[in-house]
Amino acid sequence: MRSRLSIVSFTCLAATMAFATAAVAQSVTLPPSGNNQKAEVSQWIGLVKVSVSYSSPDVTGPNGEDRSGQIWGQLVPYGMANLGFGTCGDTCPWRAGANENTTFTVSHDIKVEGRPLKAGTYGLHMIPGKSDWTVIFSKNASSWGSYFYDKKEDALRVKVKPKESAFQHWLTYEFTDRHPKKATLALKWDKLEIPLALAVENIEQLYVAQMRDDLRSSAGFSYQGWQQAANYCLRNEINLQEALVWAEKAVSLPFIGQKNFQTLQTLASLQEANGNDKAAKATIDEALDHPTATPLVIHQYGRQLLTQKKNQRALAVFKLNAKKHQDTWPVHVGLMRGYSAVGDLKTALKHAEKAVKQAPDKLNRANLEKMVTRLKAGKPVT
Repeated sequence: MRSRLSIVSFTCLAATMAFATAAVAQSVTLPPSGNNQKAEVSQWIGLVKVSVSYSSPDVTGPNGEDRSGQIWGQLVPYGMANLGFGTCGDTCPWRAGANENTTFTVSHDIKVEGRPLKAGTYGLHMIPGKSDWTVIFSKNASSWGSYFYDKKEDALRVKVKPKESAFQHWLTYEFTDRHPKKATLALKWDKLEIPLALAVENIEQLYVAQMRDDLRSSAGFSYQGWQQAANYCLRNEINLQEALVWAEKAVSLPFIGQKNFQTLQTLASLQEANGNDKAAKATIDEALDHPTATPLVIHQYGRQLLTQKKNQRALAVFKLNAKKHQDTWPVHVGLMRGYSAVGDLKTALKHAEKAVKQAPDKLNRANLEKMVTRLKAGKPVT
């Protein structure tokens, strides 16, 4: 028995050939074959753009028949199929949609199911199975359907597991899970979902490369651009030598460099990260003595040191804040946290009680009252 055609948009091979012949002869724009409307879905994974362009058939047949439960393994057969036309013979995969090639486009190199795939546009094909599917990325992205599929043009093949899903009348591609470094692309149709894991493992390096380019344009004409780029590298612990240069430019570049607490703190942190502790100490001392070092700014720096487990340094910063700004809010909050971090809960409690009286709003007061209770019970605050 001849295999069923996996090309769900046409009812017979003759219709396909007739349409293809007409397409060659005509230059006007006609409705899509089988009324399978074109669709496209895109998603950014950080700087990486992923798009799928496809034609979308529905569960209802061309004569209005309900094909629910008859799509997989019947209309779209399991395994390879013989389409009765073209050059792929008995080894034709499914086009993963209708009409022309379904295409997968990615702007940067990524990993698909843990396997590398270079930036580019690919013809997307699939080999359905009862328990697992093969997803094919073909270097040929311009063919009609799978008629002329050639395994030699494969860029990548990966195995995935299908799973049940809510009923989907129209074949649809959807990004079902999205994170800064990864996403899940899923084909959904009838009551089946085919998930595909996509990942960008070098996302931080991509951002650094983009920042490097940005700094040669308008972003490089303000100290903020250099500061932001340097601080990104610092937070992510990458590209630290070049980030130090960027931080220096934020402080001292002719016409645009600016010394303030933010730029000096970033410079000090990068000097320390690059092993120059002496310069780092001098720079942070300058930052803490700068007019932009407000009580809140110094407090936030102390909190940052606490998150880095540099408790003694944090306490020294909170003490400096008290020396410079005395009873100004949130000086006592910082002293409470600093003394608590080094184990002096008695002194921490004294400053917590003072901080409660200074609280600028109900929310801060309520939080501080809870901390007072913890300290009285002999428990440190975090």
